[in-house]
Amino acid sequence: MMFWGRLAARGWLRSGISSSCNHNLLYWNLSAAFCTYGGEDGQNSHRVMIFDRDLKRNQRDRAAWLKKDGKDPFVDSVAENLLDRLEDCKKTFPTALCLGGSLGAIRRLLRGQGSIEKLIMMDMSSDMINLLKSSESNVANSKIETSYMVGDEEFLQVKENSLDVVISCLGLHWTNDLPGAMIQSRLALKPDGLFLAAILGGETLRELRIACTIAQMEREGGISPRVSPLAQVRDAGNLLTRAGFTLTGVDVDEYKVRYSSALDLIEHLRTMGETNCLLQRNNFLKKDTALATAAVYESMFAEEDGSVPATFQVIYMTGWREHSSQQKAKKRGSATVSFQDIKNHFGSNNS
Repeated sequence: MMFWGRLAARGWLRSGISSSCNHNLLYWNLSAAFCTYGGEDGQNSHRVMIFDRDLKRNQRDRAAWLKKDGKDPFVDSVAENLLDRLEDCKKTFPTALCLGGSLGAIRRLLRGQGSIEKLIMMDMSSDMINLLKSSESNVANSKIETSYMVGDEEFLQVKENSLDVVISCLGLHWTNDLPGAMIQSRLALKPDGLFLAAILGGETLRELRIACTIAQMEREGGISPRVSPLAQVRDAGNLLTRAGFTLTGVDVDEYKVRYSSALDLIEHLRTMGETNCLLQRNNFLKKDTALATAAVYESMFAEEDGSVPATFQVIYMTGWREHSSQQKAKKRGSATVSFQDIKNHFGSNNS
């Protein structure tokens, strides 16, 4: 019983984490989000409010307090994979904006990729910004001119055509208007500027969702959609196109992180600032439901060594602001060789 006492004492029983058996409720209806967009500046005349941004700011303040050395193997791996995309680019990016999410990992692992000379670190949490400032002396690439600002990803306080690259690592999936935030990022970029982002996808924490659903149905006779909605992989390309980016690219990675218990998983989510902030959340999770959730989780997914796995699906998105030097598709009907000609040519060679 000591384990469950610690569980209740640390607030997991009140974290509001639950699930829905209707998986359509677990994902953001992106078409509805697109309909709310009202202009080129990314502002909405009737915005869809899904998340409590004030609560998310408080959660990130708490995450800054919970961080110890600032290193997290999972977050570092995502940041490394995101920054690897800068290595694939021949051009340089003198001015960069790092936008919310895992700022510390990006700052620490940059290591000269992209030939960045000026780096702007922006977060909605002033405590997170203060943590970054205090740890700046421990960063190896301290030659980069770094500035810090408190700001909201939903309302970028950045001049248009002022940045060469915008980087967001595990932050944008908490915005109420993701297309609008991406449009603002595009407008802040110079022509031929690069947008790089990593967001959590819809398969994230599927084990916890299943366990919560079963426990709620058993203990409460029903379920409540209190899991934060996340985009599906197929929506990412539409997001980039809708935001006006060119030469878009999307790929996905799935990470399995193992924990000694369900409590450790919740603590990790809190340290990352990834706990639930839905406006329509239920702030109280019944004790017997929480106990049943942990029991179901361990009985269904525990490994032979007693650890419990958690899945994190990460969607990587790449897009460029349009420029005349970029490759463009040929006009429709401009082809000089038909597929039938190709078929006939190779068919005759085979014979």
